[in-house]
Amino acid sequence: MSPFRASAGLTGNWEHFGFEVADGVATVMFDRPDRLNALTFEVYADLRDLLGELEQRDDARVLVITGTGRGFCSGGDVEEIIGALQGTGTSGLLEFTRMTGAVVERIRRLPMPVIAAVNGVAAGAGAVIALASDIRILAESASLSFLFTRVGLSGGDMGAAYLLPRVVGLGRASELLLLGEKIDAERALAIGLATRVVADADLAAGVRALAHELATGPALAYAATKVMIDRELDMDLGAAIEFEAFAQALLMTSDDHAEFYRAFTGKRPPEWKGR
Repeated sequence: MSPFRASAGLTGNWEHFGFEVADGVATVMFDRPDRLNALTFEVYADLRDLLGELEQRDDARVLVITGTGRGFCSGGDVEEIIGALQGTGTSGLLEFTRMTGAVVERIRRLPMPVIAAVNGVAAGAGAVIALASDIRILAESASLSFLFTRVGLSGGDMGAAYLLPRVVGLGRASELLLLGEKIDAERALAIGLATRVVADADLAAGVRALAHELATGPALAYAATKVMIDRELDMDLGAAIEFEAFAQALLMTSDDHAEFYRAFTGKRPPEWKGR
C-alpha cells in the first residue's frame, strides 16, 4: 500500500458490485443481471470511490470491468436514477452529473491498464465506461449504444464527446452520438471501437489470459504509457516530445529497465517488479 495515502484504510467490502483481486488482477463485476446491470446512485458512487483507491493498492496491476448475465451495463436505471431525478434542482443534477463524469475521469487517470470485458449489452453510461477503458474485448453477442439523445439528453455525456472521436474519428463519432443506434460487435471491431471480438464462450478465458499477461508485465512502463497517451491528446508535437523525453529518462533509472538488461545479457526472461 502506498505510504502517501490518507489515514483511513482501504474499503474492505463493496456492497453494490462484485470486487476481487487475485494474482495482480482486480475485477469489478456489475451484478444486477435482472436489470442488465443498470447503474444506481450507489453503484456510481462506489465505483468512483473504488477507482480512487485502486492506485493506492500494491496488489493490483490491471483492472477488468465486466458484468453478469446478458448485460455488461445498460446505463442508468430508468426508475432508480431517471425517475428519482425528476424534479431535482439544477445544483443537485450538477452534483449527480459530476459524480458520473468522475467515474470516467478516474478510469482514464488510473495508472494501470483497464480492460472492459463486454459480455452483453453496453448502453448509455455502460457504453461510455467501456469506451473509457484502455482495451475493449467484446463477446460476439455484445453490443454498444450511446443512446443519450434517445432519452432527450445530450449525446455528450461522461466524456463521450471527448473520447469517442479520438477512438473512431469525428465522422463516425458524430453518427453514433447523434443517432444512438446499436453497434453490434462486428461493426464495433470494424470501426475500432472494439479491440477484439471473441466467441461468447471464450470471453472469460481470453480476458483472463490478457489480464495475466499485463499483471505480470512491467507495470511502471504500462502506467507511464497510459499517462503519455492520455495527456498528449491535447498537446502539440513539440510539447509531447519533450514530455516523453522526461518520462523516458525517468524510466531509464527504474529497476525494471535495469532488470531487462540483466535478463538480456543473462539470456533469461526478465522478472518485472513494477519499480
